[in-house]
Amino acid sequence: MQHWNLFLAFFRVGMLGYGGGPSSIPLVHKEVVEKYKWLSDDDFADILALGNSLPGPIATKMAGYIGFRVSGVLGMLNAVLATIIPTIAIMIVLITSLNSFRDQPWVNGMTQAVVPVVGVMLAKLTYDFIKKAKVSLGWLNTILLGAGSLILIEWAGVHPGLVIFALLLVALIRPMGKKGEKSKAYVRKEQSS
Repeated sequence: MQHWNLFLAFFRVGMLGYGGGPSSIPLVHKEVVEKYKWLSDDDFADILALGNSLPGPIATKMAGYIGFRVSGVLGMLNAVLATIIPTIAIMIVLITSLNSFRDQPWVNGMTQAVVPVVGVMLAKLTYDFIKKAKVSLGWLNTILLGAGSLILIEWAGVHPGLVIFALLLVALIRPMGKKGEKSKAYVRKEQSS
């Protein structure tokens, strides 16, 4: 049953994740955090940050890690296949059929209509992450980190993976959280050694 749920969750992401990674992230969150509760919001945020710092499509990286975490190697294979099978099938069907209609206005309208929906999904996920960051970091640090990241990525042209990697390094080097408490990552590191 677990493998079937894993397949369905990532198959839905693969089917509905129109536009690639950015549109897939809120769908993965909905499936693995809200529906099946395989991960907490914090775990999801950690996986998303790590996945964004690695090369390759985010949806397959997240599917592979989450599948492995839920059901081991078979779960990983199951989730990755469930993510890519819809894309492969749809690409084959759409390329052959839409290629003959590519100049039609309804095809252009269809692709343009999806863009605002993806924007709203990303805005909601961003809002949720900002609320969580405010709780753990406070408003000032959340605003400073957000503004600093925006400046580095958008205006300085720094790759987002490098910004995430730098923030991970800072978190590892300075493992103290609010009011002198140890951060979760630091506590996990101590417990495993």
